[in-house]
Parts: sequence; C-alpha cells; structure tokens
Amino acid sequence: MPKSRIRKKADYTPPPAKQATNIKLTNRSWVAPVMLALFAIGLVWIVVFYVTDGSLPIESIRNWNIVVGFGFIAAGFGVSTQWK
Repeated sequence: MPKSRIRKKADYTPPPAKQATNIKLTNRSWVAPVMLALFAIGLVWIVVFYVTDGSLPIESIRNWNIVVGFGFIAAGFGVSTQWK
C-alpha cells in the first residue's frame, strides 16, 4: 500500500500587533448638575403639592402632580446613566 504524503505544516506566525486606539472622552461636566437639578425639581414639585393641599403647582391635574414629580426624578436617574 502506498504511503500518504506528509503535509508540511506552515510555521506559526503571530497575529499582527494591534495598534493602540485613542479613546476620546467627551466632556460630560453637564451631567451632574442636570441630574441634581432634575432630582431637586421633582422633590420640590411633590413637596409643594402636598404642602398646598393640591392647589399648586398645577391644580387642574390634581393627583397627577405626584406623577409629574416622580417623572422629573426618573429623568434624573436617566441622566445619571451618562455620568462617567
């Protein structure tokens, strides 16, 4: 029976070195003040609603003022995800 040919394996060549990429950090100095402002606006909105027995900030939406206040607070948490 004939012998099969022995294939010569190629020598190992390491992959080319990766070049370092510059990471561009954007200026996110606006995040913390906006986040804190949204938290404060939401808190003040809810406190004013309770202190004035619902006559302020917007009387026509009644108890939805609480939802608006928590909406500002939720927006603050949303902005906080941009903080690095």
